[in-house]
Amino acid sequence: MSSEAGDDAFGALLARDIPAWRAALPWLDVRSNDVHTLISYRIARALLALHEAAHQPTVCTAIIFHDVGWKKIPEDKLAASVGPNPKYPELQRVHELEGVAITRPLLQALQIPDVDPDAVLAIIDGHDTRKHAISLEDALMKDADKLWRFTEHGIATISRWFEMTPRATVAMLESFVLPSLLTEPAKIMAQAYLAAGEAAAWMDEMLAAGRTA
Repeated sequence: MSSEAGDDAFGALLARDIPAWRAALPWLDVRSNDVHTLISYRIARALLALHEAAHQPTVCTAIIFHDVGWKKIPEDKLAASVGPNPKYPELQRVHELEGVAITRPLLQALQIPDVDPDAVLAIIDGHDTRKHAISLEDALMKDADKLWRFTEHGIATISRWFEMTPRATVAMLESFVLPSLLTEPAKIMAQAYLAAGEAAAWMDEMLAAGRTA
């Protein structure tokens, strides 16, 4: 068995990160944040493989806890807090502050080896509202978080939130989210996800056209 496979005691998770995941999970049962977090975590590890200078434990811990603060936001306002034209944009900042407040005592209790709680909290505090990155680790976490939106699960979830067609969601991602990515590998990954998303969004029409040609 490879060392990579041996580390993946929970499949997608490194053994080091399992206690953090267990601690975060009760806070992630809103707006599909549990699934979003796992997908973003794996994307973060893919980005980390391309950025050897980044501190992996910081990025992985930050991505696990980054959205726990949404649990404190009224459920009927969640979808209206994000997107190109949010009704409650101030709640993006509120969820960051709540996320820091929730995560701080959890990290103090967990004592994760080689993880500086202050570095993790600094990333959570501003991961959505701060457009620039304060470190390479911050940039990778931001990009992994946003890249989830381009995945099949992300497109389906966002389409449901905003009552948009998958085509409209893909177009929004290309115009609104893609320009905000910070690292070149993330931009390349996003383009690949967009290609798959466009193909899926047009699949019925393309297949029908092929059959009638």
